Amino acid sequence: MSGVVVVTGGASGIGAAISSLLAARGHRLIVTDVDGAAAEALAATLPSAQAMALDVRDAAQSRRVADAVLERYGRLDTWVSNAGVSRMARFVDIDEAQYDFTLDVNLKGLFFAGQAAARAMQRRGLGGCIVNVASMAAKQGRVPFLADYVASKFGVVGLTQAMAFELAADRIRVNAVCPGFVATPMQVRELVWEAELRGTDVDALRKQWVADTPMGRLQQPEDVARAVAYLIGEDAGFVTGESLAVNGGAFMD
Repeated sequence: MSGVVVVTGGASGIGAAISSLLAARGHRLIVTDVDGAAAEALAATLPSAQAMALDVRDAAQSRRVADAVLERYGRLDTWVSNAGVSRMARFVDIDEAQYDFTLDVNLKGLFFAGQAAARAMQRRGLGGCIVNVASMAAKQGRVPFLADYVASKFGVVGLTQAMAFELAADRIRVNAVCPGFVATPMQVRELVWEAELRGTDVDALRKQWVADTPMGRLQQPEDVARAVAYLIGEDAGFVTGESLAVNGGAFMD
């Protein structure tokens, strides 16, 4: 069943794949991104889509988006909190500014975006779905040079469970997806950073990432998008509080 869907960080990478797939499957998309122009450009290529600028670090902006969607469409069926950032550095070199930025986007931003979405869904009384994009780094600390990112994504998994528990009475399901080595612009940056920190080259590191993935390839954004489509669909109608590994076997729990 199609519905009204908001995607944060929806203009590029995983977010763009989610927006594009759900629009192709008949959902009415609101593509949001801190880069409003990029959101507009993507929305213009999708059926039944619009764009809104959204910096998830500002809780008031998330509330305005949720309220505007409810006012325009009369409902908010799904909210996908995808916006996220990373910056690689050794644990001892991560300063307070980097830590705050990572947590503000990846955890605080997701918290208040989810809160805005849940309040809108509660007001309409039709239930709904919230999907949080975490990471396989949300399930293991054995991830180099991303201590602040790991902390934020572990928080996402715990928050997903807390949201699911409290919101079940409102028929709002809350789940997360945990991608692995996804071929996105963020991954390109991480390859360069990690190769430099390890003293190796990008091609060798990319081959290592593929070798660490039992399914034998780097993950594509569309792999994540299809998992999100499952979680918001009827086939997952009794699934809530889950953090679904979508990583080709790179990490199994």
